[in-house]
Parts: sequence; C-alpha cells; structure tokens
Amino acid sequence: MAGDNANETSDYEVVKPPRDLRAKVRVLDEREAARFDPVKAAEEALESLSAEFDRWMGDEVQTLFDVWAKAAGESSISADAGDEIFRASHDIKGQAGTLGFPLVGAIAGNLCYLLESVKPTRDVPKTLLQQHVDAIRAMVAERATDENRTAKALVERLADVTDDFIAQRS
Repeated sequence: MAGDNANETSDYEVVKPPRDLRAKVRVLDEREAARFDPVKAAEEALESLSAEFDRWMGDEVQTLFDVWAKAAGESSISADAGDEIFRASHDIKGQAGTLGFPLVGAIAGNLCYLLESVKPTRDVPKTLLQQHVDAIRAMVAERATDENRTAKALVERLADVTDDFIAQRS
C-alpha cells in the first residue's frame, strides 16, 4: 500500500488541518443533550434563512440571464459560452430544490442535459436555449410551485422537445 514504506513514492498526500475543530465546538452536558433536537435546530436555521431564498435564486437566475444575453449576441453559441451557460444552469439545478424551486431545478437540469448531449455547442438551437432561460426566469418570477399546472406542463414540454432534438441527432 502506498505510504507504508518511507522510501516508496505515493500518489496521494495526507493533509492535516491546521486546527482541531473540536476546540471550536461546545460540548453539551447530558441535560442539554437530552433536550437538544438537531432536526428542529436545523429546521429553525433553515426557516431563518428562507427569507433570503428568493433573492438568492433571483441572483442565480440573473447570472444565467447575463451569460445567455452575451451568448445570444453571437452568431452561434461558442464552446466557452456553452460552458458558461452550463455552469450557471448547473448552479441553479443544484440549489433550486433547497431554495424552494423544484420545477426550476428540473428546467435547469434539462438545460444541462441538452448542453452535455449536443456537441459542438454551436449545434444547439438558440431558440431552445432561449426557451429554457425564459422558462427559468418566468418560474422564479412567478414563484411557480409543484401545484402550478402550467409550470409542470412547461417542464414536461421542454423535456420532450429536448429529448426529440437529441434523438434526431443520433
């Protein structure tokens, strides 16, 4: 095994943190520990942050829109522009569920799938990219929930159109 022999070179390095984080944590006594509910504490912390969720998602959507606006001005979508759109949509996909926007996460995930599946990026129709970006913006602006039939239909339709486009290229 690498690292067992001092003369052997290894493919990894063990990094030890400069601080022992246990020194930063207060240990609860038995009585405190018996009353502490970590799930309740996490839910309370999440609730206190939830007022910021809309703003945070709005910031992510603005980033996607800005990257899209820059790319839309190009004659075709460059690989760099496609990468920027992918990163912005991937960030949204990863955060949307936690921030209360699961349908937005589905659209962003579909946009990621599209950009991963179609190479070169210039072959991705701008119209299809625009539809994804517009859907994300609208759903966040309307705070579309899982009960919103129009939003759910839009998620399904964009997924179908994306699947059809990718299938035609195969």
